[in-house]
Order: sequence, then structure tokens, then C-alpha cells
Amino acid sequence: MAAIALVVVAAVVLTVVLTRPDGSGDSSEAGGEVLLQPAGKSGPDPFTESTARDDSDSTPPPPSALPSSSASANVIRGIDGAAPGLYGGTRKVGSCDVEKQVAALKKDPAKNKAFASVLDIDASAVPAYLRALTPAQLRMDTRVTNHGYRDGAPTGYQAVLQAGTAVLVDDRGVPRVRCACGNPLLPPVAQKSTPKRTGDAWPGYRSSNVVVVAPAAHVVNVFVMYDPKSGEWFERDKGDTGTADKETQPPAHRPSPSPSLTLSPSSSPSSGEPSSGEPSSSPASSAPQSPPSEQEQPPASESPQPPSSPGAY
Repeated sequence: MAAIALVVVAAVVLTVVLTRPDGSGDSSEAGGEVLLQPAGKSGPDPFTESTARDDSDSTPPPPSALPSSSASANVIRGIDGAAPGLYGGTRKVGSCDVEKQVAALKKDPAKNKAFASVLDIDASAVPAYLRALTPAQLRMDTRVTNHGYRDGAPTGYQAVLQAGTAVLVDDRGVPRVRCACGNPLLPPVAQKSTPKRTGDAWPGYRSSNVVVVAPAAHVVNVFVMYDPKSGEWFERDKGDTGTADKETQPPAHRPSPSPSLTLSPSSSPSSGEPSSGEPSSSPASSAPQSPPSEQEQPPASESPQPPSSPGAY
């Protein structure tokens, strides 16, 4: 069953070329670092304490030495947010405690406002927004723009989240919250220079295996997930925390591979008043590209450090 799950996901892998927003002097792609974040670690400047929860008896393996890589930069495999088996978890168990996340932000209005500004929604809309997301676990190492909270403002940086990380995903299948730290997430953006990896790698980490989740073309009303503990498949309704999960059969047909595309990233978080409404997922446009991979410099020997200013990565 596990092999089937991997085949289904692999069938929808595509090539993504990360691009940078024009004219953004302090956006989250400005630096040249990508922070590797193991599933169980909160990381720098968390918005909240961990809201991750799961009855899985597996724990992330200990950090390992960072491998080197030497392929073209800012070219990463992508996968459609609606792909069956992209996400996993335990049937009937939400990987994140959504109400705990809501309560943590509600008691700190400044953090709540900063959280909302990243996602381009009103601060008053945060509880409803969070409750509309779907708890899940990543099944592939995934590149994102993560956001910590420091000195009263969100700090954007590029990150790779380990497979097994608990996240909340939106109705297009895009990760929007990392539950181990309560941080808001946006799609990744390109680096202006050859990126240098920092943080803790995990056994089996390879930059060539990192993916980007591309927003599904249509709303995903039901996520088809894989339970690694039982080896079974199940369905989880959009916005449900696991209470209504239903057993299902493995996908009968492998999804057709998508063409190569270029993702347009979101701009850096604003320090001003957030606008109302749902965050928009930038459309993708086709563009033929070279084989998927990342070029990154050897890692620094010291422990990872948070960005020195908002959007420092």
C-alpha cells in the first residue's frame, strides 16, 4: 500500500521555477538562505506554542549532516494540491488542534494582526479562516515561505518542511499554517543568489526531492489521504478536523502529469492594516524548464539563526 501511495503522488510531480516579485526590496526572497525545519521542532520566532497533535508513534529521525548539491537554482518539483496521497495522517485524528491555534492568537491581538497581515485577511477573520482549513501531514519534504514573529512584526524566510510536518491546508491544497510553531505560510519565492542551507537535515533529505505544492485548479472538497500506520486510505472533508473521516479505496487511476509551470509568489508581509477577504493563490503559467533540482551552497556549521530583519531570507 505504501508503494501505491508513492506511485500516485509521483505521477503528478511537475517542474516549478520559482520567481521573485519585482521591486520588493525587503521581500522574503532577498537573502540567500533556506532553513531546513524538522517536523518536531518549532524553529525560530514561533507565533504560538505547538498546536500539532497526532497519535502516531513515529518520531522524526535525528538531524544528519547536510548533503551537498550542484544543480540549477530555484527549479523545484511541483505537485498539484488536489493530488491523492499528497497529504497523510491518522484517520479520525486531526494533525493540528485548530481551536488551540485560534485561542493562542485571540489572546495576543498584536500577533493576531501580524498573522492576518501575512495571509492578507482582516484580523477579525482569523478564527473563521483557521476553522476553514484542513489539518494534514506533509508526505514529502516541502518548500515554503515561513513567517516567524519578532519585534511585533512577521519575519519571512524560505524554508523546507520535513515530511511528517503537521500543517493546515487551504481549499486548493496549499499549506497555510505550520502547526509546530503556529506560523503562517505562503508559497516559496526565488532566491536572488545561490541559496545556502541552514538548520538540521534529516536522514534521506535530498534537495532534489523537495517539492512545492501548486494550488489546485478547483476547490478541493475532499482530500484523499494516506494513513502510514494502518496502510489504508481515507477521505477527509475540506475544513473537517478528522471527525468525519471515511475509509476509501486507493485511487483507481494515476493522475496525469501536469506540465511545467512557473509559480508567482506572494509579496512580503505588510506592516500596515491587512485587507479583507481570502488569501489568493497566484495562477500558474507554463514554462519549459530544466530538470528539477536546487543549487545550494554547503551549509554553515553553526546553528540556524532567524532572519535579522523582516524578509531577510
